[in-house]
Amino acid sequence: MSDKEKVDQLVAHYSELKNEIHKVIVGQDDVVDQVLITIFSRGHCLLVGVPGLAKTLLVNTIAQTLGLSFNRIQFTPDLMPSDIVGSEILDENRNFKFIQGPLFSNIILADEINRTPPKTQSALLEAMQEKAVTAAGKNYKLPAPFFVLATQNPIEQEGTYPLPEAQLDRFMFNIWVDYPSYTEELAIVKATTSDASEQLRHVLNAEQILAYQDLIRRIPVTDHVLEYAVKLVGKTRFNSDLAPQITKDFITWGAGPRASQNLIIGAKCHAALNGKYSPDIEDVKAVAKPILRHRLVRNYRAEAEGWTMDKIIDELL
Repeated sequence: MSDKEKVDQLVAHYSELKNEIHKVIVGQDDVVDQVLITIFSRGHCLLVGVPGLAKTLLVNTIAQTLGLSFNRIQFTPDLMPSDIVGSEILDENRNFKFIQGPLFSNIILADEINRTPPKTQSALLEAMQEKAVTAAGKNYKLPAPFFVLATQNPIEQEGTYPLPEAQLDRFMFNIWVDYPSYTEELAIVKATTSDASEQLRHVLNAEQILAYQDLIRRIPVTDHVLEYAVKLVGKTRFNSDLAPQITKDFITWGAGPRASQNLIIGAKCHAALNGKYSPDIEDVKAVAKPILRHRLVRNYRAEAEGWTMDKIIDELL
C-alpha cells in the first residue's frame, strides 16, 4: 500500500475515532482534534481547565477507542518517584524483583501534575523524553506507543509546584479546555443523569497507531512551509532580528527549537487528518497556539495591559 493510500486510510480511521469519542464526549471538538494530533505525532499534551470539564473522561474514552492500556495517576504532594515508576522488592526466594509502577502503560493520565514535588515530576520527565525509566540502576523500556496526557487546574495555586519551563517544553501541546456552551451542557446533563451507557468499540490497535506515527514522519514538507515555521518561532525571541515590536514589548523569553520541530510535525499530522498529502502554511497556523502558548513567557507589562498569550500569538500569526 502506498503512503497516499495510507493517508486516506488514516482519514477514515480518524472519522471513526471521532464518532466513537463523541458517543461519550459532548462538544470539545478542538480539544479532541488536538489530543488525537498529539497521539499520531508521538507527542505528549497538557490539558488545562477548571475541574469538572471531563478531562479525565476524555482521556479514558480515547484510550478505550484506541484499544490501549490506560492508567490514571493522581498526583499529590506526598507522591514519590517509586510510586509511579515501580520499586524492587525481596521475593520469597530472597531475590530482588522489580515491580512495575503505573507508568508501565500506553496512555498515562497524570492528573493535576502540578500538585506533586519536582522529584516526582522529574521521574515522569525521564519517562516522557526517553520512553524508559531507571530503577535501582537498571533501565526498563516503557510499552510502545507511550503518551502522557497531563491535566492542570489553573485556579488553585496554593500547595502546587508549577512545572519548570524545561518540563513544559516536553509537552507538544498545551490544550485549553473551556466551558461547554448552553446546548452542549444541556446534552451532557441529559446523558449523565440517566442509566444509559454507551458501549465503545476499538477503532485502532497499538500496531496501527505505531504505523500511522511512522507515516506522519514520512510526509514531505516544502521548503517555504519549513521556513515559515522557523521564522514564526524566531519572531517570539525578543533579541532576534525577526522579532516584531509586540515581541520586544511583551515577551521575556521566546520558544526554542523544539517548538519549530513540533510545528512541522503537528502541521504534517493536521494536513494528513484533513486528507492532504503535504502540509501548507495554514496547517502550521492551525497548530501554532497549542504549541506556542506554554513556551512563551510574558512580561509584567503584557499582563498589566491585558495581553493574553493567545492574543500575542494571533498578532505574530
